[in-house]
Amino acid sequence: MATETLESSVSIQEAAKKILATIERDREREIVSRRFGLYDRRETLEQIGDLLGITRERVRQLEKSVIAKLKSMAADLPHLSEIEQHFVSNLHEMGRVARIEHLTPKVSNGEEDDRAQAHVHFLSSLSPKLSVINENNDFHHSVAIREHHDEPQVKKLVKELVQTIKEIGEPRTIEEIHTKTSHEHHEHTRALASTSKKLANLKDNWGLKKWPTVNPKNIRDKIYVVLQENEKPMHFSEIAESIQNSNLRRSDVTTQAIHNELIKDKRFVLIGRGIYALKEWGYSKGTVADTIEGILKKEGGPLHRDEIVKRVLKQRQVKETTILLNLQSKPQFKRVEKATYGLE
Repeated sequence: MATETLESSVSIQEAAKKILATIERDREREIVSRRFGLYDRRETLEQIGDLLGITRERVRQLEKSVIAKLKSMAADLPHLSEIEQHFVSNLHEMGRVARIEHLTPKVSNGEEDDRAQAHVHFLSSLSPKLSVINENNDFHHSVAIREHHDEPQVKKLVKELVQTIKEIGEPRTIEEIHTKTSHEHHEHTRALASTSKKLANLKDNWGLKKWPTVNPKNIRDKIYVVLQENEKPMHFSEIAESIQNSNLRRSDVTTQAIHNELIKDKRFVLIGRGIYALKEWGYSKGTVADTIEGILKKEGGPLHRDEIVKRVLKQRQVKETTILLNLQSKPQFKRVEKATYGLE
């Protein structure tokens, strides 16, 4: 079922304005308006208290009292039932819970600025059918369908989901993560994951926010992500171009900066002229001669030159003649029989 567009007789902004007008006392109306940021930036208890000449605790008490009163008369508030049903319909499409910043454009004809989000927050806070999850260090500002989850239940499910991902130990798609949960549908798992500040995703792979593969914070992490996604070695200029054309933050890095970071980080191995690979793919640092020496040591005896070339090319992107020249000119190698080489 496609997500509906808002076709009610009033916009969320107009509904919020009419509901705000039902608050009889000017001071209480001012407090609610400023606390939710309905017409300007959201203000703290202290800021409002200073403005009105009352304590922050008195502001908190008045806000709590007014919101409780509005919720108790929700059925009679102008347009709230209509708006509430529209929110619920969209939340069903989004997995029963969503960040307010994601819900807002779907219920406000595409508007998604701070004012629109404030109106969605205000209306959701008054709705008997919705639960608001307030923003803190662990959660994004979100809203859920109360019939399925109240605020404590959302937090419990998200905490369990974070633990599940931690136990998996590496980024996975939501579909893969979902198989480890008891949720009804993978979109519900995705919705819960999106509310958590402890989780992040990149190209639909989800993991802990501290994992650079889903939340690359510096240039080196972005290089790692690009190489891992490419699944094969790349020239540093190609890596720079991939980052510059990506949606990764700070994508305007220079090619020289990329090259400098590749040199510094032990996760990356130079395997040819300007060509880098991930160490975890089995590559190791060193010259072509070092690579040949390592191969012969691992073999424990001589090898035919064709086999040496074959094995070196798995670790280095160099010309075949370069490998043969190293075999013939480096003192650590000796020809033990026709076209066969061992260590001196």
